[in-house]
Amino acid sequence: MRFLPTLASLFFLYSTTVHASPCIAFDANWNLLAFGLNGKDWNAGTQDIWSSSTAATDITASNRPPFDAANTTCYLSQYTNAIYAINADSKNPSSLYIYDATAKSWSTQAVDAGSFDYSSFDAILDHDTNVFYALSQGNLFSLDMGSLSAANSTPLNWVNDEQAPYPSGYVPVMALAQNHIHFLDVPNVPAGSADIFVIHYSYFQPQSQAYPLPNGSAFPATYGQVASFFQADNTVQQEFAFIPADSSATYIINVETNTTQVLAAPTTKDPKSTYFAGVTALVQLTSNGTVSFLPYLEGNTSTNIAATWASVSNLATVAPPSSSSSSSGSSGNASGIHSASSPSSTIASGATLGASVQYSMLITCALCLVAFVV
Repeated sequence: MRFLPTLASLFFLYSTTVHASPCIAFDANWNLLAFGLNGKDWNAGTQDIWSSSTAATDITASNRPPFDAANTTCYLSQYTNAIYAINADSKNPSSLYIYDATAKSWSTQAVDAGSFDYSSFDAILDHDTNVFYALSQGNLFSLDMGSLSAANSTPLNWVNDEQAPYPSGYVPVMALAQNHIHFLDVPNVPAGSADIFVIHYSYFQPQSQAYPLPNGSAFPATYGQVASFFQADNTVQQEFAFIPADSSATYIINVETNTTQVLAAPTTKDPKSTYFAGVTALVQLTSNGTVSFLPYLEGNTSTNIAATWASVSNLATVAPPSSSSSSSGSSGNASGIHSASSPSSTIASGATLGASVQYSMLITCALCLVAFVV
């Protein structure tokens, strides 16, 4: 009798397929960190060695989250030099994981979600207050992180602050700059403009703000990803990047001058990509685990226009991208910005590697059953 796998064994293999939803972030010393990439965590170092032969360092530590949820996101708390990971554990979706970048250790913070919906939200982490603000199911929520660089024993709470002035179908795109939340792609708001929520006064401005390009054109009114550029002196962000879902360009919006500049489009056109910005670079994480960056110098228009995207090759050396893309969750998009929802099931933020493998195993199960021989 020729042995072939049983239905039970095939189902076991199928059901134990490991999902991964990696995210990227900077620490406060501008080392690029990649979490959950090929099952490990990595420190690629500062921008000057990303393209060198110096391989990224394995920083995988105990008590880390499994990075197996559909919408994992990471945020930098610059004052505390901590990375906050939301939706990093599929079995404990309300747990918030904290990576202390100084101590290089993980801890788990209990959070009471209340009516907050982890499957549908967009969020920013405010620089000065260290408070999350999120739009979920039409309501604006907040989560005060205090000065945490490690978890404490007291659960935190998502607080439902108020109903947002947007229709129920609005898929939020939220950007942070000057302690203001900028809502992009709002219905009936023209291209090149954003609605603004003033954090320190808990106030939605009644009029949108325009950010025109020098030639009078505007960034499109469409869904996309955003990332705020940090300041080296630990002051508030003044600019954020907006990348439309079609990856047609990279727009940099300056809220001090109320202007926009358009830079090179990402080389990899992946609507499932997410982004994180530091001080002098915008980093892209694609759905198959490719990490690339666009150099950026605030105020240096000529240099920025000439800049091109390049691979973070020292990460690719230790954590090669997968050969095919797959359905994605969300990554730390974002310099304190994140979107866990998207206009369609084909456009999501972040990266989930392994879904195609699971699908292939399901097909294998079916073929094995057909071919079963006693």
